Parts: sequence; C-alpha cells; structure tokens
Amino acid sequence: MTPHAIPNRHDTILYLDGVSVSFDGFKALNDLSLYVAAGELRAIIGPNGAGKTTMMDVITGKTRPDSGSVLFDGDTDLTKLGEARIANLGIGRKFQKPTVFETQSVFENLELALKGNRLVFQSLFFKLTGGQAARIDEVLATIRLDDVRAKLASDLSHGQKQWLEIGMLLMQEPDLLLIDEPAAGMTDAETMQTAELLKLIAGERSVVVVEHDMEFIRALDCRVTVLNEGSVLAEGSLEAMQADERVIESYLGR
Repeated sequence: MTPHAIPNRHDTILYLDGVSVSFDGFKALNDLSLYVAAGELRAIIGPNGAGKTTMMDVITGKTRPDSGSVLFDGDTDLTKLGEARIANLGIGRKFQKPTVFETQSVFENLELALKGNRLVFQSLFFKLTGGQAARIDEVLATIRLDDVRAKLASDLSHGQKQWLEIGMLLMQEPDLLLIDEPAAGMTDAETMQTAELLKLIAGERSVVVVEHDMEFIRALDCRVTVLNEGSVLAEGSLEAMQADERVIESYLGR
C-alpha cells in the first residue's frame, strides 16, 4: 500500500507503515502496511504464521518492531509507547480465551472495568454515580446480558463470557477494539449474535477482528484483509477474497 492510498489522517484511526518483526531469523511481519478507518469494522484472516497475532502484539506494545511505525489517531506512534500507555490512549484488546472475574456477577464485572484507576482504599468505599450506573445499564443492553446481570460470571455460557469481556472493554470507552477469534468454541447461534454485536459496536469505534470462521466473517459483512508471510496479500470483500487465486492458494484452498 502506497502512502497516497491513505485517507485523511482525521479519518484514519490506525496506520501501520512498513512494520517488520523478526524472531530468531523468522520474519513474523515483513514490511506490513495497512490502515483502519475511524469507525470501521475490519476482519483479518490468513494462515497460521501469517503474522496476525504479532500484528496485534505490535499495536498494543507487547512486541517492538524492528522497523516501521504504527500511528494511532493521527500522529501518535505506538512503537514509542508502553503497553499501559497504549491501553490508556483508547486501545482495547480481547484475547481468544475470555478472562472475566468468575466469582463476581455480570454487573460487578462491568463495575470493576469502569474507566479510571481507583486506589485500593478508594475502592473499598467506592459507590457508583448515577452516570456510571447508567453506563453499565447501557453496556448490559448492548451485550444483551441485562437479564443475567446478577448471575455469577462462572455460570455463564462460553458465548456469554465472551460478550461480558467485550462489555468490560466497552466500559473503558476505547476508540479501537482488537478482538482475537471471538467465535471460537461458540454455538452457531452465539456466533451470529457475536457478529451482530460487533457490527453494532463499530461506527462509534473501530473494531479489528482476527478470525478463521468464514461464516462468521461473512456475517460481519465488512472489508477483509488477508495476511500471508507477514504482509498484506489482498484486501476487499469476503466474496472477492474467496475468488482471488492468491488467497485460495495461500489460505482458503488448504
């Protein structure tokens, strides 16, 4: 992707420019360049070892690239910042396995995830404001867990735990959400509900989804980026990617 293909910086939430990462001689990312527009829902697909996880590690500060830049919301280069600073800027990441507080209720999980750090002493005497309670109610409605708000997280289905964790990220009010294989282990119905949830979330914020489930990607109905050997192989609609001979050969035909 050449620089002239990039939209106005104010319309772009994330821009990776020439990012390369090597591990013991293996090039996990190879001059990777791509951008995500503000409010966009984007799916990232590709074979194992294509660089999908490394890309997310670089964006969130877990891995430092050998070269290249990662610009967030204009001119902030994430490669110069630590993980905590990047998270505070408004980037939330959800890993494949849900990590929720099992012994707390759904409501309490969202309460614990409220944006803003609270000291331990303050937390002991913390009381929700009306605005904070309303925000939790809003997120409960978005993730469709309002009817189980008092249920312990340990009693939720796998899909519900995934939605709860997405809700916990939403409590942080991120501008960019990175979601790793959300459909893994879900029932067909949960998979479709998750696609609807992510489509609902996108618009107010940008959402990047790494996934292998093609039916889930089809339900997202969004632009698809195919990674292969650490760089962008192709981009476009899922239908276009499924008809692309390079994509078929490197990934879909396997």
